[in-house]
Amino acid sequence: MRLNPFDTSKINVGTTGGGGGVRRGGSIGCGGIVVVLIGALVFGVDPGQMIGAMEGAQGGGGQQVSASEDEQAICSSNAYASESCAALTSLNETWAVRFQQEGMGERFRQPRLEFATAQRFNTGCGEGNVGMGPFYCPADETMYIDVGFYDQLAQMSGERGDFARVYVVAHEYAHHVQTITGVSDSIRSAQSQNPRRSNQLQVLMELHADCYAGVWAGLNRNLIEPGDLQEGMNAASAIGDDRLSGGRLSQESFTHGSSQQRMAALRLGLDSGSSDRCDNEILNIR
Repeated sequence: MRLNPFDTSKINVGTTGGGGGVRRGGSIGCGGIVVVLIGALVFGVDPGQMIGAMEGAQGGGGQQVSASEDEQAICSSNAYASESCAALTSLNETWAVRFQQEGMGERFRQPRLEFATAQRFNTGCGEGNVGMGPFYCPADETMYIDVGFYDQLAQMSGERGDFARVYVVAHEYAHHVQTITGVSDSIRSAQSQNPRRSNQLQVLMELHADCYAGVWAGLNRNLIEPGDLQEGMNAASAIGDDRLSGGRLSQESFTHGSSQQRMAALRLGLDSGSSDRCDNEILNIR
């Protein structure tokens, strides 16, 4: 994807501290990620505890890239950081315009992106860990990314193209959009009212985020290069619940959706470029 260079005047970026820089590698491998996900999804094990134990056994390590809390330095730390910052710049620009077009310009606010540089760090949602993979915390409206995850994603999906990586950033950004539009609150309320449908509703929220990631790409179709769509499809397929669990989970236990569901949601957003289509065809809440 031919993203324009990042613009630090249009993004809010930092690190989780801990004396390191934006990392390349040093996290648990893709096999470890799968083990952690199976433990969390099948056995209900706390993923943070599992990752901590596994990293302790591995002895840590990994390349550290020097960085300060200067946004230019952070985003220039390595190619993955620059790419993530460029994606964030585009996401902010695209969604700000989208909110204006829908008459909700006053509701738009940017999320913060923090690169995971400390082994463990505090977030508004509790303790984070570099091995947890990218996640969004609604309590502090921050996306947390350990760029080492991108190498693990490439091993799982077979894709090393940039679109697979920016899809991940766009998915986490979509959770921010869900937060500021009230979608997240609506789903949480529905889950509390009907706990037996909690997993099903969680899947809908994740598929909705996949669709919104596709909307961003669809609205920037002029930047898409040959092969990008397939990269995104392969990445979405690689992180489906059925594939990550090796078929150990029943559909009722899914939390993010099957590979086919995730690919279909991403394609719906990309082909339509319409957040309304995502709302109506996936959530059907508006």
